[in-house]
Amino acid sequence: MDPNGIIWSAAVWIIPLVIAIVFHEVAHGLAARALGDPTAEEQKRLSLNPLRHVDPVGTIVLPLMLAIAKAPVFGWARPVPVDARRLQNPRKGMLLVALAGPGSNLILAFVGAIMLGVFASSVATPEAGSASAFLAANLVNFLIINVFLAIFNLIPLPPFDGGHVVAGLLPERLALKWDQLARFGFPLLIVLLLVLPALVPSANIVQRLVAPPAQALLEQYLKLAAVFG
Repeated sequence: MDPNGIIWSAAVWIIPLVIAIVFHEVAHGLAARALGDPTAEEQKRLSLNPLRHVDPVGTIVLPLMLAIAKAPVFGWARPVPVDARRLQNPRKGMLLVALAGPGSNLILAFVGAIMLGVFASSVATPEAGSASAFLAANLVNFLIINVFLAIFNLIPLPPFDGGHVVAGLLPERLALKWDQLARFGFPLLIVLLLVLPALVPSANIVQRLVAPPAQALLEQYLKLAAVFG
């Protein structure tokens, strides 16, 4: 397989991305079930089968286009259904459910760092296009993607997990108004991530809010990998 080819570029990003976002969504569902809401389980969304979580645009088309363009790769899965009314403590429960997704990505990054360290000797100087090179690229990208997804989803705005965290911390009256922003979630996402940076480069929230803490956290995970190397 040509490491400079489209198939290689897409595979080494999309494979770890799919794993990361599937675990992210399942973590939301598991947390909800533990806190009293079995909706995700009832709709068979606690499965690790990617087909149950794939969003054609967010999981396949957009990441593929970004990988081909050699741009930063991100995406999303179909959100796991959570019914706040069934939670034992709806406000606190939604906050914990929201944190479960990014938390799962940080755990996966921890596992990925250890794997990267353990396999470092065998993938340190892999032959281009070999299975070792493919494994190395996937492990590195797996670590990057999980760290990025964790920080990215903690942006304190709907529809991000960070938006639900803010709602859980606000007084109930303000939280109700805050949650109304969720109806504009997807358009807001497009404006913040694509339109605004194109018009005002200095307003790129990914570069300004996500990249610095993600880079700092990634460095810590790489230090962990070195311990196991």
